[in-house]
Amino acid sequence: MSEPDLTVLAVVGSLQRDSVTRTVVHRVAERLQQAGCALDVLDFLNEPLALYNPDTTHDLPGYSDIQRRVVRADVILLGTPDYHGGLSGAMKNFLDHFWHEFAGKLFATIVASHEKGLTVTDQLRTVARQCYAWTLPYAVAFTEEVDVKEGTITSDSLQRRLDMLVRDARVYGKLLAGQRRADLAGTEPGFLARHRGAKL
Repeated sequence: MSEPDLTVLAVVGSLQRDSVTRTVVHRVAERLQQAGCALDVLDFLNEPLALYNPDTTHDLPGYSDIQRRVVRADVILLGTPDYHGGLSGAMKNFLDHFWHEFAGKLFATIVASHEKGLTVTDQLRTVARQCYAWTLPYAVAFTEEVDVKEGTITSDSLQRRLDMLVRDARVYGKLLAGQRRADLAGTEPGFLARHRGAKL
């Protein structure tokens, strides 16, 4: 069996045990793995992450392991509920911990929302832009009890959108990962030139 040419870190940004966000992120992660991607799932329900404190975070147990997982990933799949028009605290806390490690990578986003998740999607795009990451030009948003019920995706419309997300994360993730590696190894100018020599 050939080595995976794309590594995906799927981040579950909900701490609720029966979260629909978790259901959908895990479904997408399974599909990406079936398509040949190397898959790593970071779920803060099982792997708590202390609140970001720039004075102490980098020395806390577990931080360096999560950092290595972020560095290894080519694509970051972010799943979050919409809480009052904002991303979850767990997701924001994760994003606060890193920035340098995101540079040149692709973010693919999933939002559980009763309000289309537009403001949350914009917030995730803003973080990506500030960290020199790329994002897919769309997010997949869905509604509990309409698209997902009792741990099962019940909407054909949502399934089609997730199929598109899986395909695009693979295709564009692979293109960007290849160019990212070339830019980091090369000598040409570009926005990744400033990161040459760093462990990205």
